[in-house]
Amino acid sequence: MTITPFTAALNPIAVHLGPLQVHWYGVIIASGVILAVLLAVREGRKRGIDPDDIYDMILWALPAALIAARLYYVVFQWSYYSQHLNEIVAIWDGGIAIYGSLIGAGLVVFFFCRSRFIPVWLMLDVAAPTVIMGQAIGRWGNFMNQEAFGRVTSLAFLQGLHLPQFVINQMFINGAYRQPTFLYESTWDLMGFVVLMSLRHYPQLFKQGEVFLGYVMWYSLGRFFVEGMRTDSLMLLGTIRVSQLLSVVLFVGAIFIWIYRRRTNPPTDYLAGNPFRERTKLSN
Repeated sequence: MTITPFTAALNPIAVHLGPLQVHWYGVIIASGVILAVLLAVREGRKRGIDPDDIYDMILWALPAALIAARLYYVVFQWSYYSQHLNEIVAIWDGGIAIYGSLIGAGLVVFFFCRSRFIPVWLMLDVAAPTVIMGQAIGRWGNFMNQEAFGRVTSLAFLQGLHLPQFVINQMFINGAYRQPTFLYESTWDLMGFVVLMSLRHYPQLFKQGEVFLGYVMWYSLGRFFVEGMRTDSLMLLGTIRVSQLLSVVLFVGAIFIWIYRRRTNPPTDYLAGNPFRERTKLSN
């Protein structure tokens, strides 16, 4: 059965509030963040991390992640933004880099946990599965903006993937059907969420820090291949895809750190939780 192509794109505006336009991009990303925080709080309680500490950390981490994500993108697209300075803050139109957000948020997590007597590795472990779940949801914001797409393909190929018609319609971009790379990455991230959530409570399986390192390896592996299919990659020296290069560095680095920590000074089991929980309560 052949599906008749219908190429009307979805409206990226969710609602108009007077002169204010609320974009689906922002709504979807915010939904992913909220769900991620709720799941992190739930797991944090089990591991001896006070929910208030997580909420406090998020108040610092979210702005830092957003600013770093935009700066990362703008830096590698400076040839454009140097001529359109007024568009640098227009994040509602897309153009934020996940790797940039992870760098910004990671710095906040490090300094915040040091100040609250919370093991940094433990906090990263608690957050990692929820972060990759948030990334899976957030890619649908790219879908609504018709960005993060791949090379030209055919209607028959998209139909062969058994995609809903609204997804196929949205993949008609600039006069041609495109590979739904947003969907490939979203699916990979969702699989990573399921794997990490399923394994992290097995006794003596993970040392502190290894859930996070597992997340880094899983995400960077998938991102490397998906990035190779995209047509809007940030480039270095005109030929190197920045995200692919960073994915290789992170994947190899995570493996090295995992092995090094196990051989030199085996860390505490993940399920042991926060050894400083009483001191953390006093500091609050």
